[in-house]
Order: sequence, then structure tokens, then C-alpha cells
Amino acid sequence: MLQDSVARFIATELLPKAEQWERERQIDRASWAKAGQAGLLGASIPEEFGGSGGTLAHEAVIQHELARAGLAGSFGIAHGIHSAIVAHYILSYATPAQKERWLPDMASGRSVAAIAMTEPGAGSDLQAIRTKAVAEGNGYRLNGQKTFISNGQTANLICVVAKTDNAKGTGSMSLLMVEADKVDGFRRGRNLEKLGLHGQDTSELFFDDVFVPADNLLGGEPGQGFGQLMSQLAWERLMIALNAQTNMERAVELTIEYVKDRSVFGGRLMDQQNTQFVLADAKTQAAVGREFVDALMVRLLDGELDATTAAMAKLWTTDTAFRVIDGCQQMFGGYGYMQEYPIARLFADARVARIYGGANEIMKRIIGRSL
Repeated sequence: MLQDSVARFIATELLPKAEQWERERQIDRASWAKAGQAGLLGASIPEEFGGSGGTLAHEAVIQHELARAGLAGSFGIAHGIHSAIVAHYILSYATPAQKERWLPDMASGRSVAAIAMTEPGAGSDLQAIRTKAVAEGNGYRLNGQKTFISNGQTANLICVVAKTDNAKGTGSMSLLMVEADKVDGFRRGRNLEKLGLHGQDTSELFFDDVFVPADNLLGGEPGQGFGQLMSQLAWERLMIALNAQTNMERAVELTIEYVKDRSVFGGRLMDQQNTQFVLADAKTQAAVGREFVDALMVRLLDGELDATTAAMAKLWTTDTAFRVIDGCQQMFGGYGYMQEYPIARLFADARVARIYGGANEIMKRIIGRSL
């Protein structure tokens, strides 16, 4: 039922905006509000905090439908950051009062959330971050720069990863919620021009002596940030795997449709043996991936998905999707290089999935340590 209702909402309210988002490089706030009214935001957040009272399975259904509609690289990423990631940091670590302050506005679309981890000199290696929050009075003085922040141009609630003391290692990090509309010293940089993902904003953010009240610290005590981040990674990486898997399936479907209509050497492109072999392999990879991802989703909902297996899912699906989409794009010939063809956007968007959420080389290190 949720799948059907989400598909209808996407078709009537979101898809007509897709080209506008591509041109403007960000999602308009009216679309956020409509998504909130339709229950797409906070689907897995308890009703007492403005959500729909569902589980991560409901978030997965929404992400799946956004990807099937071709919006994985726009509203799919924006929604995932906002509703499936930041909302769950708040749900897991915030006080009841903090949850009441932030979650209802997120569920309605009045607030748009982002998480600010990456810096110009620190990506997958979070321990290298330089953003600092120094204790001052009843709060912290925040200074630093973040980059590649999804929802960065539109977010007014930003979960900032910062060092709250001079200790080395994981014990120095904390998560601070910055209410961007209520503080001085916060600046948004440019909306970064990316290879793909053109339908959503990715920005530089600057924090210049921003005062953050102690009440905006997640967890109540400083130094818990690294553990908080790590505890959510299995879900975040499985969500990346789910999107990669759905994009792979969509690429195969688009290509089969195209080669059945395309004529070459007096016959259908589909009738060429090379075409059949390429698509047979692609279809098989997609089928294997679907069984893998669905099985891991069941394990996640049962609380049994470990970080190593989640890393395997992220590694395999994003690498495989990139190869499959590349092979499918080749079937389109010159048309596959044209931006108006969905396969071209799938190809451009697929590249970054092997980088964000922890680069795939980091996934191999995580898996390697378990051997």
C-alpha cells in the first residue's frame, strides 16, 4: 500500500519538478512541504514526534520508489539524508525535549536537514577533521569548514561533526545540531558543480565563531560523536546499496526496451548475439543483487546486520551497478551520451556511489580487518 501511494505521489508531485531541479541544481522548498504532507518525511519516526510511526522498511520502500522513478540522484539523496539519516541520529541520541524541538518540523518539511562530516582535508578518514567546538559558557564556539554537504543550500538544521576537545582519536568528536536560521557566523558557500546528481544541492559550509548552545549537543556529553556515527553506518550503507541496486535494475529495464526498438544491420539490436550476452550478464547481476540486498534488509530489521556485511553490500552493489550501467549505456550508442536520456544520468550518478558513504577502498579495509 505504501509503495503504491508513494509511486502516485511521485508521479503527480515530484516528477513534474525533476527538470526544474536539474536546471536549478537544488530542490525547491515547496516540494519538501508537499512530501511532508504526504508522509514521505519521517516515515520511520514515531507519531508522537510527528512521524508516521513506521520502521526502516518503510524508508526503504520510499527510497526504492524514488529510484525507480529516476529521482535517486535528486530527491532520493535529499530525502535519504534528511529522513533516513539525520532524523535517526536525533531519534537515537537526542533527549525527549530535543526530539520534540526538531523531529516534527523535519516530518512536516518545515525544516530540511543535512549532516556535515566531510572537510577539504578529511573525507573517509573522519579522525582527520579539523572543525572545532570549544566550550564557552553554556555552549560551544564552533569554527571550521565543511564541503560536499548534501542539502547544503537548503538545510536549516545541520548535524555538524566537530572536535570538542584536544584529545586525539575517536574520543574527541561530538555531534552538534546547528539551527542555521538562528545563529550568527554561519555561511553557505557555492552550490558545487558535480559530474552527476544535478537535481540536488551539494555545498560548502563555513562556521565562523558560531555559538551553539550546550542543549544542541547530541548525547548529553561531549566525545560520543564517533560512536554515534559508527552505530548508524550499517543502515546508511545498506541504503546506498539499495539505491545502487534499484538503479542497476532500472538501467537493465531501460536498455531492454531500447534495444527491442532499435534497428541495426537490417534487424533489431536485441537480436544481435553481443546484445543478448551483455544483457544476460547484466540481468543476472541485477537478480543476484536483489536477493542479496533484500536478505540484508531483513537482517537489518531483525537487528542482526553487522558493519562488515554492510560494507560488503555497499562495495559489491556500487561497483557492480557501475559496471552494469556502463555496459547498458554502450547499447545506446551516441544517444547514451545525451543528457536527456535517463541512461546518461544513471551513468553519471553511479560514479559517486563508489565514493560517498565511505569510499569503496575503505569498505575493503573494513572487510579485510574481519578476515
